Amino acid sequence: MATLARRVGLGLASRGDVPDTIDWARRAREQGLESVWFHDSYFERDAVTYATAVASHVDGIRVGLGALNPFTRHPVLIAMTVSALDEIAPERISLGLGSALPLRLGQMGVPYAPDEAAERVRTTIDTLHTLWKGERMPSAKPGLPPLVPQFPPVHRVPIYVAGYRSPMMVVAGEKGDGYIARPAESIPGLRMLLRVMDRAARAAGRDPDDIDVAGYLLSLVADTRRDALNRAKREPFVIYMMSILSDVTLRRAGFEAELRDRIAAAWRAEDFTRAGELIPDELLDAFILCGTRREVADRAYEYHEAGMDLPLLQPVVQDEEQTLAVLDAAVAYGTAEAGTVAARAALGAQRKGTIAGLRDRLAAYYEIIRPFSFTASATPVAVAGGLAAVEGMFDWGLFLLSLFASVLLHIGTNVVNEVYDVRKGVDTIVSPRASHAIVKGAIAEREAYVLGVAAFAVAFALGVLLALVRGWPIVALGLAGLVGGYTYTAPPFQYKFSSYGIPLVFALMGPLMVVGSFYAITGTVDWSALAVSVPVGLLVAAILHGNEWRDISEDARAGARTFSVVMGRGAAHWLYVALVVGAYLALTVAVLAELLPTWTLLAMLSLPLLVRQIRSAEFGASGQQRAIAMIDLQTAQLHAAFGSLMVLGLLVAALAAR
Repeated sequence: MATLARRVGLGLASRGDVPDTIDWARRAREQGLESVWFHDSYFERDAVTYATAVASHVDGIRVGLGALNPFTRHPVLIAMTVSALDEIAPERISLGLGSALPLRLGQMGVPYAPDEAAERVRTTIDTLHTLWKGERMPSAKPGLPPLVPQFPPVHRVPIYVAGYRSPMMVVAGEKGDGYIARPAESIPGLRMLLRVMDRAARAAGRDPDDIDVAGYLLSLVADTRRDALNRAKREPFVIYMMSILSDVTLRRAGFEAELRDRIAAAWRAEDFTRAGELIPDELLDAFILCGTRREVADRAYEYHEAGMDLPLLQPVVQDEEQTLAVLDAAVAYGTAEAGTVAARAALGAQRKGTIAGLRDRLAAYYEIIRPFSFTASATPVAVAGGLAAVEGMFDWGLFLLSLFASVLLHIGTNVVNEVYDVRKGVDTIVSPRASHAIVKGAIAEREAYVLGVAAFAVAFALGVLLALVRGWPIVALGLAGLVGGYTYTAPPFQYKFSSYGIPLVFALMGPLMVVGSFYAITGTVDWSALAVSVPVGLLVAAILHGNEWRDISEDARAGARTFSVVMGRGAAHWLYVALVVGAYLALTVAVLAELLPTWTLLAMLSLPLLVRQIRSAEFGASGQQRAIAMIDLQTAQLHAAFGSLMVLGLLVAALAAR
């Protein structure tokens, strides 16, 4: 286990997989960090639960709760909670106490008055100390028995007072073992608050140096500070934090409240893209650590110089990549060399290397074209090719031309879809979309549009080659595909936002694509091609409908009139089930009618995925929105498995026919 020259900790929000959190805490301990603290955020998950998991699974690192709120947790409950944690991790628990945000308390209807906050924290500290000693306390209601703690005395648990107003700093100076600065505190603000705390400590006969000063430092790491700042402006949590900065906090850092008010107005209107655009670089630099690992470490050192003994670096984006990057920055801060960079490079002077720039560009293209969805366009052509093999008319060249043209049409549709979703306001940084490439700034809207049009153009060129072989029917089919793909979200039709989007997608990605591909490969049309297109089209329609169902709130806000918006969540649930189950029924009927060979029933091996989707749909219908958060990806997986097995069945039937 490493040893660092300076104390440093990791701050985490109570979200994400608990095993991941445990792993991050274990890595923090191995790299020499002193502690891991769990920020108690309402409407996420319970901080105590996450802290308990880490305390019970990771030895050798302190676990902090901060800050618990005596307005929402009674002091007796806090005493019991900490007593249990101390039993799990003796002498490794720290407790933060604070009154949290008035906005959140107001949303929950919790009575709160700012003037009461300091006194509530003060009395809570006294109550905790009394209960932890095992002493009785008089009942809050006359005539009832006294409070008798039923738990053994705890080891010494330091209590940190959290707050950003002077009365709370007085409590910290008088009674706190430490002070913990909230996320998004500026250095000028920290210095001023510590002066108030120091005066209160001396007035109470205490040495201010005996009070430990910690603080959450929101951090976002990227290859350059420019990249970090741009990403920060597109993170919902950052926008939220910038929209709730108090007047006094802003004044301390040299900003006007009017800037906050404009950001807050856009945030409250759920125009998150506009809110992010309103945030200047200077505001982020004042309250959030953005930059390379070394720049974040040096910025943390500036807080150390301002009086922060224990910086708690907290990733703004709590995923594996960012959390490990923040851990690296924490280690860099903890070394003796931290703080030696005299000044950060000017934003205009920052340049990425060629390889890094190319990597980012390719990542943006990959995100916006959404390769996971290509099964929706590749499967119809593959099924047509398999059926052509059964009929003994398969042609590799024509098959590949059809396949590439189909996928390119899909790429163009995906990209243009995202462009117009952003323009219409449907796609925002908080939307549960598969791609946020444009709203995150990974790719410019104009560049994305050019990419989409280029994909359509190449698909058109491949269609011309097919038309030279098969004649005018291919021209008609190709134009239908181009118009259908482009106007999916683009004017003049924009049928994605209407209730007839689902039947049109069924027709375009089912019968049109399968029968059209079969004709392109064989030069003929028969009823078998139409029969096999029905289950394929139903599952593609289910992918679209799953998107509509999941995004019903965003679509309604943007004025879309999809089936889900018009008919409601209950009807959306049953239509989704009908589409996915209908695909299996349609295949069965086609086999019984001898339109398809029996071997195509191999697609039934995908039934476990169908069961998974039906269960997810049931959870989604019961109000568990998280269950359908990835319904588009999961339905695409079902479509791919069903289609691949059906193609395999067709190939087996073709071999058997020989």
